[in-house]
Amino acid sequence: MSPRVFPGRFDDRIVVVTGAAQGIGLTVATRVAAEGGTVVLVDRSDIVHEVAQNLRETGASAHSVTADLEAFAGAQASMDEATTQYGRIDVLINNVGGTIWAKPYEHYTPEQIQAEVQRSLFPTLWTCRAVLPQMIEQSSGTIVNVSSVATRGVNRVPYASAKGGVNAITASLALEVAQHGIRVVATAPGGTEAPVRRVARGPAAQTEQEQRWYQQIVDQTVDSSLLKRYGTLDEQAAAIVFLASDEASYIVGSVLPVAGGDQG
Repeated sequence: MSPRVFPGRFDDRIVVVTGAAQGIGLTVATRVAAEGGTVVLVDRSDIVHEVAQNLRETGASAHSVTADLEAFAGAQASMDEATTQYGRIDVLINNVGGTIWAKPYEHYTPEQIQAEVQRSLFPTLWTCRAVLPQMIEQSSGTIVNVSSVATRGVNRVPYASAKGGVNAITASLALEVAQHGIRVVATAPGGTEAPVRRVARGPAAQTEQEQRWYQQIVDQTVDSSLLKRYGTLDEQAAAIVFLASDEASYIVGSVLPVAGGDQG
């Protein structure tokens, strides 16, 4: 079933989407553009420029930025470029993150633990910090963080801890900035079917043991869902775009599970 598009929902809105080259981020950026938004697509992969060009060819207003959001300098530079290009940022959708490895916690090295947290916590922490001063100055703005129901999941303890941090950012930052007219909310996706990534998050499972560890994640994800299936990219994007819109104006500080009934 094709997603239902609401033309005009993001008219005159400048929307920054991180991790926009592939997967959920790409689907969100495409949806926002179709609903009238001006989109700034941020990703560390050069693929993001191709994506922005494809959107412009449909008549959308789109600008692409390459940046490493695991470092504050990259987050600040990308927010600065969006502001320079369009004068302001109305919505920031923090989508960067994702499991790199899949295995029981005792098999992670210290370096891998740090890499998982660096990938799935710090981009959200940094971009929120980078965008806040100008949102506070304009007394408006919406931040949608993309967390995960895998905060309760097998073989992903470092990733789960990072996404638990994203939930904490959402709740605590919402308390701080609501007085400035800024909403902070989040979705928590469950397992999501997606095309093979053009740029992989990490090494694929090689050994039979690694494949079994990954299969345990798949099995737990499906079993935890009341619908007993993975979601689609469109199902994830629909929730994110709704929370980013004015239709969700009275939703603040909440984390919405989008996982077929799995609450995480």
